[in-house]
Amino acid sequence: MFKALVLNQDEGKTTSAIEQLAMSDLPEEDVLIKVDYSSLNYKDGLAVTGKGKIIRNFPMVPGIDLVGTVEDSADARYSKGDKVVLTGWGVGEMYWGGYSQYARLKADWLVPLPEGMDPVRTMQIGTAGLTAMLCVMALEEGGVTPESGPIVVSGAAGGVGSVAVAILAGLGYQVAAITGRAETEGYLRGLGASEILSRDEMAQPPRPLEKQRWAGAIDTAGDTILARMIAETNYSGVVAACGLAASFKLPSTVMPFILRNVRLQGVDSVSCPYERRNMAWQRLLTQLPENALGEIAQIIGLDDVPEYAEKITNGQVKGRVVIDLNA
Repeated sequence: MFKALVLNQDEGKTTSAIEQLAMSDLPEEDVLIKVDYSSLNYKDGLAVTGKGKIIRNFPMVPGIDLVGTVEDSADARYSKGDKVVLTGWGVGEMYWGGYSQYARLKADWLVPLPEGMDPVRTMQIGTAGLTAMLCVMALEEGGVTPESGPIVVSGAAGGVGSVAVAILAGLGYQVAAITGRAETEGYLRGLGASEILSRDEMAQPPRPLEKQRWAGAIDTAGDTILARMIAETNYSGVVAACGLAASFKLPSTVMPFILRNVRLQGVDSVSCPYERRNMAWQRLLTQLPENALGEIAQIIGLDDVPEYAEKITNGQVKGRVVIDLNA
């Protein structure tokens, strides 16, 4: 028997409880994994609290990422004792996820843990960190270099934003961090932000074109913040959009695209191909400053997840939350 956080629905309301499960309760998939750590992402918070329509069927074990050790494998790519990491692929939404001491998953969803990266660091990075690196890669592929000018990051005190600020600063970019919490300024400057912008300022509806300020942008919010970023981006700049913490809407115009050659690049980590996913993990191993992780992450137990899920959906969590499945 082992512990798992299980979500159910009762008269349309999502409920969560720590349950004792047997191996026979797990889905039939290729690889059995003993889970060491998972993490709490914004999407996980929406799933656990029921505030977002994340879960497709019940009962469900949430948790969109995990790191652990292979216990048994029907796929030749993985053997007992291998360390693996899982992010995306609908796990924790359509398929049982990481908030469990054991998980059965498809081999195609897994990536070998990069040599030299320990499990705690992996989930300090997690889905949020992988997404942040994919956003940085999108800027680079669009020709945005540290010499191009400053990069603006929304939701900078959150999981994706925190890691993005740390990576960009470590690569030599000048970073402007957008936050709705003035008390996080010291934290963000410690990660490498050189400028702090208020969310209220950046959420003001923009004109079709504003003064050019940014060589590139990473957005986790959507809505008018993303619209303002686009309107303020320099000629041939790149905006990487990966989230909708504010809204899925985009009240913008075509003007920045046809007059300033601005590129809006979507970034998805859920179905990201293996090769690109593996490349991002390898880069995270070397290009996310080691000292940033202590600032970014905190560790909780499985029993604490409902409380922190409520906090993260209310914008009360700073950085990354790692879940120790054996605490």
